[in-house]
Amino acid sequence: MMVLSQKELRWAEDYWKATNYIAGSAVYLKDNFLLDRRLRADDVKDALLGHWGTCPGLNFVYTHLNLLITKHKAKTLLLTGPGHGFAAILANNYLEGSLRPYYPGLTPDKEGLSDLIHSFCWPEGFPSHLNPGVPGCIHEGGELGYALGTAFGAALDNPDLVVVAIIGDGEAETGPTATAWHSNKFLNPKTDGAVLPILHLNGYKISNPTIYGTMSDAELKALFTGYGYEPKFVGPSHRQMAATMEWAYQRIRAVQAAARKNGRNAKQPLKPKWPVIIMRTLKGWSGVKVLDGKRYEGSYRSHQVPAKDAKTNPRALAALDKWLRSYKPHKLFPNGVLRSDLLAYVPQGDYRVGSSPYALGGNLRKDLLLPNIKKFEVPIKRRGATMSGSMPVLGRYLKDVFVLNAKNRNFRIFSPDELESNRLHAVLEAVHRAYVWPHSKDDDTLAPDGRVMEILSEHTCQAWLQGYTLTGRYGIFPSYEAFLPIVESMTSQYLKFLQMSTEKEWRTPVPPLIYLLTSVCWRQDHNGFSHQNPGFINTFLNKAREQKLIRIYLPADANGLLVTVEHCLQTKNRVNIIVSDKQLIRQWLTYEEALDQARVGAAVWEFASHDDPDVVIATCGDYQTQEALAALHMLRRVIPELRVRFVNVSELNVLGKEEFYGNSLDDLTFRNIFTDDRDVIFTFHGYPGAIKQLLFDRPNTHRFRIYGYVEQGTTTTPFDMFLRNNVSRYHLAIRAVRHASKHNPRVAIHANALIAGFEANITEHRAYIVKHGHDQPDVNSWSWE
Repeated sequence: MMVLSQKELRWAEDYWKATNYIAGSAVYLKDNFLLDRRLRADDVKDALLGHWGTCPGLNFVYTHLNLLITKHKAKTLLLTGPGHGFAAILANNYLEGSLRPYYPGLTPDKEGLSDLIHSFCWPEGFPSHLNPGVPGCIHEGGELGYALGTAFGAALDNPDLVVVAIIGDGEAETGPTATAWHSNKFLNPKTDGAVLPILHLNGYKISNPTIYGTMSDAELKALFTGYGYEPKFVGPSHRQMAATMEWAYQRIRAVQAAARKNGRNAKQPLKPKWPVIIMRTLKGWSGVKVLDGKRYEGSYRSHQVPAKDAKTNPRALAALDKWLRSYKPHKLFPNGVLRSDLLAYVPQGDYRVGSSPYALGGNLRKDLLLPNIKKFEVPIKRRGATMSGSMPVLGRYLKDVFVLNAKNRNFRIFSPDELESNRLHAVLEAVHRAYVWPHSKDDDTLAPDGRVMEILSEHTCQAWLQGYTLTGRYGIFPSYEAFLPIVESMTSQYLKFLQMSTEKEWRTPVPPLIYLLTSVCWRQDHNGFSHQNPGFINTFLNKAREQKLIRIYLPADANGLLVTVEHCLQTKNRVNIIVSDKQLIRQWLTYEEALDQARVGAAVWEFASHDDPDVVIATCGDYQTQEALAALHMLRRVIPELRVRFVNVSELNVLGKEEFYGNSLDDLTFRNIFTDDRDVIFTFHGYPGAIKQLLFDRPNTHRFRIYGYVEQGTTTTPFDMFLRNNVSRYHLAIRAVRHASKHNPRVAIHANALIAGFEANITEHRAYIVKHGHDQPDVNSWSWE
């Protein structure tokens, strides 16, 4: 157990005070950075931002992490859930020198220190939260709940890494954090790194006591012991914290040694007990004690900015001056430079917390080895004659991706317990599901070294995937389409992180985040209305600034899906959203045709099109494509005079203007595909508003009639879903006849009779479904000639 020497104790106390001083000054001061004179109102920033309350605790952890790293040369990565305590992390990054290579002006002297303090929450300076502008960061911590899960994702397949995750007691109340504690049951001590969670209990949120803060030590011990951890409590004592950090490190190495001592033949320990530190300190520890008769230190009043009216309230200004002087900055920073002895236990080089190579995942990224995709091609001899499920085909492809990258260990699937339901089970022929804790022998697909991460928590899957990706590895997140909106906010935060990363040339591109939306709304035969929600893509069409980082794909068949996934796995700094169902569906394009279309994102399908069309039918989505071709097949039979151009869109972004959406069609290509003047009947997989949004800036788009899912559903037949949402083959045929009649008199002559016949078909099918509980045989038996 580590026992601090007097020298180490003095260092810890003074280093902690130095970081507290910088953090506190950064929140308040725009001048007089070392208190060379009494504070005046004009020394104080006009906008007081940031969060002081958590900073002393963060500095406390950072101080002792430095000691631990220096002693053991430990490879670490730090994630702080309370990312709003950025002033503390910034102070440490400055003192250890990890900022200097990227911000040459932040020199270790009075000028550099002044620039650092002044730049916090200042226009064109550093923002209030952790961000990609500091090299050791992979998690902003602005939206609470995701630090712990992200830490576990970073530890996967990084056997030498210790990820320290600080969880604030406000963050601990979130649902995502509550589930992420169970990540310990998936972490393999033989091949993965370790996560050291530090639960920081300072008692308060913004204005209320925290739940965890009001729990007794006995209650907390019972809770975390039940989770499977070995908890240790620590208070505001440097000696105690040093001993506890040493205990946790030794406990981690003991767990790993037990699993690794005999190499591949090592017996896997049952329920490995990973450590967790529960740290109690005062909110705003060492800050303003009392002001105007009200307690601040140890109170919610310290959460953000105590003495916030220091510019206008002389008592608050005096309290601020007294507080900052209590750190004795002139002793810590003689002539504005940190005392040289306070660098004694600060790690050097890549061992510095802020210089962790693991936080710059683009530098660690290795291209995936991909199989020959032609091996998995679905042969097309006659259009629409072959029935195949896109997901089973993809599952066989991903199985080979696992096999080819087995040695690199840089690819995983993260799935909310839906892998087999989504028909990707072929991958289990090559890999297992990850699980470390004991389980029944009947659960024969589970193993500690599994590479499929399944937990019934979308939040945890997302956090794992983010941690895995931002440390340089690849993953796919397949899920029921209806439930990915659970992580919309997390993905939005990730996109902001990615956007800011692209603005720093030293942050090299990371692997893509890939979502695979399946079990889609049109085929929820037994689940019904609750599982019918295609809205995930709408959220990301609204991300105008980040649109260059987003691609949304809706391949029409299995070959289109293969082409799309292969492309997405080779992208960088991207969020790729792929929508494709798992059920049997007709196959249309050869691999070469799918590849040609993917290069553009949309195509005229010549085999289903006429020259000089009366109307254009456009589709986006696998079921929409099949149903529209059924409508076209029917029209050719009953009214051969009607001339149609058939367009399929496989990449949604291409419809928008290039100012907002990546990979957009230029205006000439757009006109060549959709014509200049013909009406376009557009049947879409999701909500019609998504297409309307994309087309808004295109010229002459009043001719587009957009149809899609309009929130009409239940537990019913596949064809009834088209009927209920007014996008069946008969609805499409009615619209085609009406719009074609404007240009083709031969169609207009028969229009009324044709429309009446199609309407009768709709009535007949609805009655048949209600009576028999299934679709009429002719719905699925048609074939393309």
